[in-house]
Amino acid sequence: MNDSLPNFSLMMEAMTELEPEIKAAQTKPVAARPSLAESLSRMGPLPRESLFLGLASDGLPVLLNLHNAHPGPLLIAADPGAGKTALLQMIARAAAHMHKPSDVQFGIVTKNPDEWESLAKLEHCVGVLPTYHKSAADYLSSLSGWAHGNKRKNRSILLLVDDLESMLHLEQDARQSLRWLLLRGPARRVWPIVTLNTERVAQVEEWLEAFRTRVFGQVQDGLIAEGLTGLPDSPLRDLQAGQQFALREGSDWLKFRIPDVG
Repeated sequence: MNDSLPNFSLMMEAMTELEPEIKAAQTKPVAARPSLAESLSRMGPLPRESLFLGLASDGLPVLLNLHNAHPGPLLIAADPGAGKTALLQMIARAAAHMHKPSDVQFGIVTKNPDEWESLAKLEHCVGVLPTYHKSAADYLSSLSGWAHGNKRKNRSILLLVDDLESMLHLEQDARQSLRWLLLRGPARRVWPIVTLNTERVAQVEEWLEAFRTRVFGQVQDGLIAEGLTGLPDSPLRDLQAGQQFALREGSDWLKFRIPDVG
């Protein structure tokens, strides 16, 4: 019995020495994200022309000015499961929360229309168009025509495209309409906001030059991140999948989170 006491003593000493590391390794509880409605309510009235993208670390909103075409169309690029669709859906819900349907509407082109059923019921939604159906091509054509003749400076339409690569399967006329909307849409109050699966970046490389403004979710592959950002070092690998994103602001990175939409 006495022979085991020294071993027990050594074990206790080792546990005492390791205690700080053990405590540091324990998972800390994660605070619940505020809801979208709560976040917008806290901020009070935002500029009428703004589109809400998320909350910066200082609690201030990250906004897109729908009346300033300079940023051009938005590309949301991230790994699978990193929250691209979640961000796109939050943008749609925020637009519906902040704007009247007569001021801001949105149309959705997606290969997974079932994921958008709840948003299709909103008055601001002009439709959820499957990329594999002729209705998607017809919508792009009609939206291009509307943009050509748009003279209502107070009205904007968001073209939400969930998965850029899936658009390559559209007929040539539809792809041409999309390309025109990427180049000219924001100047005519049509804002393409498009997601990109980083695993498929090689398939859409010729389209990337249309996107001056790029929002990134988590990207684990350093070479892909460098190709998309033009920088050898970026914070994209450390972003929290599903809720944290980043974009370039001059020479700095602006990180932000999206509220919980429920």
